[in-house]
Amino acid sequence: MPTMTLAQALRNALDIALERDDRVMIFGEDVGKRGGVFTITEGLQEKYGEMRVFDTPLDELGILGMGVGLAAAGMRPVAEIQFIDYIWPGFDALYSEAAKLRFRSGGRFAVPLVVRSPYGGRVKGGLYHSQSPETLFVHTAGLKVVIPSNPYDAKGLLLAAIADDNPVVFLEHKRMYFMSKGEVPEGYYEEPIGKAKVVREGSDVTLIAYGMMVLDSLEAAKTLEKEGISVEVIDLRSLMPFDGEAILNSVAKTGHLVTVHEAPRTLGFAAEVAAFVAERAIEYLDGPIVRVTGWDMPFPYILEDAYMPNPVRIVRGVKKALNLL
Repeated sequence: MPTMTLAQALRNALDIALERDDRVMIFGEDVGKRGGVFTITEGLQEKYGEMRVFDTPLDELGILGMGVGLAAAGMRPVAEIQFIDYIWPGFDALYSEAAKLRFRSGGRFAVPLVVRSPYGGRVKGGLYHSQSPETLFVHTAGLKVVIPSNPYDAKGLLLAAIADDNPVVFLEHKRMYFMSKGEVPEGYYEEPIGKAKVVREGSDVTLIAYGMMVLDSLEAAKTLEKEGISVEVIDLRSLMPFDGEAILNSVAKTGHLVTVHEAPRTLGFAAEVAAFVAERAIEYLDGPIVRVTGWDMPFPYILEDAYMPNPVRIVRGVKKALNLL
């Protein structure tokens, strides 16, 4: 089984999808000859031609509007938004059309559109290249939202997203493109959307994360293990739908809950997880639900490290949940 970076795993998934299904097409800013700003689509235009992998103007509304139309007409488009920070001119195409068309048409039309885009900080990208707006998509009824944390899941989840008859927003943490490496099968496989994965077993506290925060959570868990604290780390992988059963099963076992994300704190996805557990499993909790998140402010440049959650902050959050602080 070959070892791939996250970027290579995504490219492999797109290559397989294009080869298997003539309805799959990829478009976005610089995705053709250049292969994308992060080289995810490198070589695909040369292999499959300009009708199936092609560049678009700098027009997010045009990209997403075309994606909705192609999907409704029976194609399986994969639209790349170069940075998620720039999706907003096209957000209405997602919010009002892609997310609503199947419901609005009584099921006569499907919108099998995948919108890929990098998100996240810790890359010195500054204000407009480091944001994590995932909850805005989660709050848009009709969209699925997927965020992988490793190459194996990235490939399987992307192939599942392309095969899905619903619109999927597929977010990729840009710092992980070349940092995250792992073994990835060469052939076709899917990882189920809506299923979390327990990436570390534990008994004292449940730690919920997704994307790059899974790596920070695992590092924090190793630190806490040296202090005799057993941490169970759950990688959500999918935020909409999310795996409530996995969360409840873990909290019932540990009695404590910490959630982690780098998006701003207020109305971040951690708040939804906290509310979900409070409504369904409050009797299992032996301490406060703790959120470790970004701050309620625009993403900074100079003070990026002060904004981002990190293993030190996660360790402190776990100790707060365990009433050790």
